[in-house]
Amino acid sequence: MKIVITGGLGFIGSNFVRHILTARPEFTEVINLDKMTYAGNPENLSDVSSLPAYRLAKVDICDRAEVKKCLEGADIVVHFAAETHVDRSILNPDEFIKTNVLGTQIMLDTARKCGVKRFIHICTDEVYGSVENGDSVETDPLMPNSPYSASKAASDMLARSYYITYGFPVMITRCSNNFGPRQHPEKAIPLLISNALENKPFPLYGDGKNVRDWLYVEDHVTAIEAVMDKGKAGEAYNIGGGTSLANIDLIKTVLDVMNKPHSLINHVKDRPGHDRRYALDCSKIERELGWKAAHTFEQAIARTVEWYANNPDWIKHAKNGSKEFYDKQYAERGGNK
Repeated sequence: MKIVITGGLGFIGSNFVRHILTARPEFTEVINLDKMTYAGNPENLSDVSSLPAYRLAKVDICDRAEVKKCLEGADIVVHFAAETHVDRSILNPDEFIKTNVLGTQIMLDTARKCGVKRFIHICTDEVYGSVENGDSVETDPLMPNSPYSASKAASDMLARSYYITYGFPVMITRCSNNFGPRQHPEKAIPLLISNALENKPFPLYGDGKNVRDWLYVEDHVTAIEAVMDKGKAGEAYNIGGGTSLANIDLIKTVLDVMNKPHSLINHVKDRPGHDRRYALDCSKIERELGWKAAHTFEQAIARTVEWYANNPDWIKHAKNGSKEFYDKQYAERGGNK
């Protein structure tokens, strides 16, 4: 069997590629289609890149001809590739619309014409917008509030439309905030850990009371696998970790695990369109597909902290590629370097 995984050098994608290569021998061709931007790190797969089933293709998902070459003969497509950082979307929405909307349409259209049997589109809980009370269910309306989440909502609707219009077997997953080893340090938890390791301050937006659910990446991978194997075409599935924390509490928890002082927290000006709360009802995937998160937050955060502490070179390489962006963001939010 042949599987094509887009964005497989990124954080979640690389974890999924590793899992498929090591746990699913029936996939004799595993094609990693990645544009290799700043977020696509070949080091993420250095331990499995020499396996005979694996092939890396440096391809932009907006390049229809190159996408077609990769998708010919594919049985399954798992589509991670996307621009994902909200702050970057505020500064440069164009790239997010191009990659996340047009790129997804090209992937869907090409996969349909190539006869792909199952297409899993990876989305985010941010498409539901800020949830004041209760939990978002898969049938709730999408109300995105940032250019990033708007671009993902548009891609989500495109995926659904290909099932309704063409009968193309698309499944959609909407996950909460991921964390774990090898996550790019522009994201909250790896930035916090890497700064704390150097006793540097961590910029916290606003009052820190924005609430997020946290999902360990290895649990996310098994959830996607469950959707790939048993999901129903045309359906969406929420995937969460079951640990909702205000940002200030998350940061204090991680600093406590690291035995670092809370004085490293540096409140900065809030970002525009900052959603107050995300919350997912994940009963559907548990009820219909039998999936539940296997790791507690405490177990997973300890493993994550340990990995970053043991891999300072990886952090340095990742941060050096985005130093100008970090510096600009920090200054604009009123932070002190």
